[in-house]
Amino acid sequence: MNNIIILIWTLTLFAQECRGQYTVTQSPSLITAAQGQEVRINCKTSSSVYSGSYLHWCLQKPGEAPILIIYQTSNRYTGTPSRFRGSGSNSDFTLTISGVQTEDTGDYYCQSYHSDPAFTQ
Repeated sequence: MNNIIILIWTLTLFAQECRGQYTVTQSPSLITAAQGQEVRINCKTSSSVYSGSYLHWCLQKPGEAPILIIYQTSNRYTGTPSRFRGSGSNSDFTLTISGVQTEDTGDYYCQSYHSDPAFTQ
């Protein structure tokens, strides 16, 4: 019985230590844009990301799985149109879409990686 209690306490303390270390805030939460407009989405993390650049952007179009569009702040993933541009460093990042198109409709997510193994999305 004592071993079970120790195990439960250990798991409880471990869970408390692991959760809530990092937060990510994206803004604005909703954008309505006309075709051809420039759109900016901001992403702020509660602490600097690994190497100051390990922030990635994903796009999830309606009815589809998310896809990677920008990795390590500013690198366009294969197939990502040149109108998508990532910028920023440390804990403040921006995704810019220059000349937004109707096919860009969807949910955009930033994902960060931090030095002690922790991913956020």
